[in-house]
Order: sequence, then structure tokens, then C-alpha cells
Amino acid sequence: MRHYTRNSPQAAARIVALTVVADGDISQPELDLLEQLGVHDQLGLERHELYEVLDAFCEDLLSSQQLTWADVCPVDENTLADLMRDIEEPALRVRLIRLCVELAESDAHVAEGEHIVLSAAVAHWGLRREMLR
Repeated sequence: MRHYTRNSPQAAARIVALTVVADGDISQPELDLLEQLGVHDQLGLERHELYEVLDAFCEDLLSSQQLTWADVCPVDENTLADLMRDIEEPALRVRLIRLCVELAESDAHVAEGEHIVLSAAVAHWGLRREMLR
């Protein structure tokens, strides 16, 4: 996996990318929602930079030994924890979990892989109370 500075727009975009690919498919509703929500602006990126992070994340997954598709998260537990540790700022965590929930629900079905990513974010970031709001 590429390294990004903690709390950087790229580290945040990688969490979004993980959510988008967590079900094994990048769907049109997810891509449409990325645009509709202006995710790149919300993360402090230019549009092309968001898609560069998404492409780079997919390249990293394809070159890793852990990639498996079967409606499950495409990264192992340790990698998932490492990715979550890159986001330390509480406000950024809340913004990301809200974006990722919307993205996961964009196709009217939260797949197992998406559920794993969202659950990991809530657990690693201590957002249980936030999810009840």
C-alpha cells in the first residue's frame, strides 16, 4: 500500500476508495454519488486527484497478495486497521463515516465488504455514539 500523510486528503480519499470497492464492484450509483456529494471538495482535493487515489488504491489491491473478491472486504484486518489509523482528526472521521455510509447505501444494498469497512471505521475511530444519531 502507498503511504499517505495522516489526516491528509489522500488518506481520507483512500477510505472512500476502500468503501467504493469493498463490495467488489465500482457501481455507477457510487460514482454518481461521488460527484453529487462533491466528495473531492469535501476532502480538499481536485476531482482528478480523488480519482487518482481511487486508481492508485485499486492498483495497490491488484498488486497485493491479499486481494480476494467474494463480496468481502478486499483487505485483511491488519491492513484495514492501518488504513483507519491514518485518520486521527475527530471531525474528519465523522465526515468520512457519513460519506462512506451514503456511498455504501447508494445502490440500496450494503454488501458484506461495505459492512466490514463501516464497522471497522466505527470501532477504530470510536464512533459508536455518532452512528446512533
